[in-house]
Amino acid sequence: MGGGGGVLLGMPGPWADDNREPSDLYTSKIGGLPDWPFPAENLAPNLLICGACGSKLCLVAQVYAPISSGTLNIEDRTILVFGCIIPNCGNTPLSWRALRVQKVDSERESSVSTEEVVPSTPPVSVSKTNWLDDDSDEEIDLEALSKALSEAGTLASHSKKKDGNRRSESVVKNSTLVARTGVDMETPVVPCFYMYTQEPSSKDIVSSICSTYSELSVKEEQICNYNDDEMGDAGEQEVYEYDKALSADRTYLKFKKQLDANPDQCFRHLYGGKPLLATAELGDPGNCKLCGGFRHFEMQLMPQLISFLLDGADDCQKNVLENWNWMTLVIYTCSKSCSNSFDREKSTTSGWIVAEEAVLVQFEKALHESILPGYFS
Repeated sequence: MGGGGGVLLGMPGPWADDNREPSDLYTSKIGGLPDWPFPAENLAPNLLICGACGSKLCLVAQVYAPISSGTLNIEDRTILVFGCIIPNCGNTPLSWRALRVQKVDSERESSVSTEEVVPSTPPVSVSKTNWLDDDSDEEIDLEALSKALSEAGTLASHSKKKDGNRRSESVVKNSTLVARTGVDMETPVVPCFYMYTQEPSSKDIVSSICSTYSELSVKEEQICNYNDDEMGDAGEQEVYEYDKALSADRTYLKFKKQLDANPDQCFRHLYGGKPLLATAELGDPGNCKLCGGFRHFEMQLMPQLISFLLDGADDCQKNVLENWNWMTLVIYTCSKSCSNSFDREKSTTSGWIVAEEAVLVQFEKALHESILPGYFS
């Protein structure tokens, strides 16, 4: 998903049959229970406690986020975002947390050359790189070679981890996930549905921009059609409203255009890119707590996911979710996706690292304050 690609949008898929049903760490979803690749009791308990009220946090989003680039190649990697559902508690940044879960690659930590790729299945034995130039008299059985290559390709494809929106049986069987012996009934949950990713359509973006421009053009034409004799209180009010629209926060207008282009998007992923902000002001994500290096933008949650959660929520959950007034949750992660402080001998997480990353919250209140009073009235 990450590493030099473009924007990927997280789109809503099917609802889970049960909000607490297990999946795996390679599955992207909203809500439900987190799918730890090790026993949950081995996780540091303070990581899932609200910094404001001390209650247990619930999973808001689990996004499978492998990295594939010239310097990094990490396949076993997922970002989890947690929030507090205690009434009026989700309105503070202390109530949100992001965790990066990835498997430690000892070869990568030892700076093994990325040019040499070690296949996960035994390769087909070929004595020379260009076998067509082989001068030996030994005949090559093309049918046997073709069959061997086909079998090797099939095995290799089954050994790869699946995409975030698929849960193939072969991957579940071959993964290192620890099977749950019981369902966690104590951790709070919000309604669960699965996600798939897609690239934003340039056609949708252009259509959204043209629609916005068209609306403004129509309003401008209406104003221009007023002559001095016809311009009364209603006309003056129209001009005033139009002036306020033009004075609105440009950052939010850009944010709104992107939302309108793909209104169902629940998250946006652009590893190492720039976030789509609802307001111009954004806090400092700080440095990585493990290596001290700088963090960069990786993904953000979009407000539409709250609407989807409300659709599947019961009355009690709706009261809580309606108090969430954020416009976007912006996630910054270690630019090296490091695991520097990992001690394999002392680890209780079966070779996996759990790193706390940064969540920057842009609230609806701040949005309203950044725009002229009365604009939304």
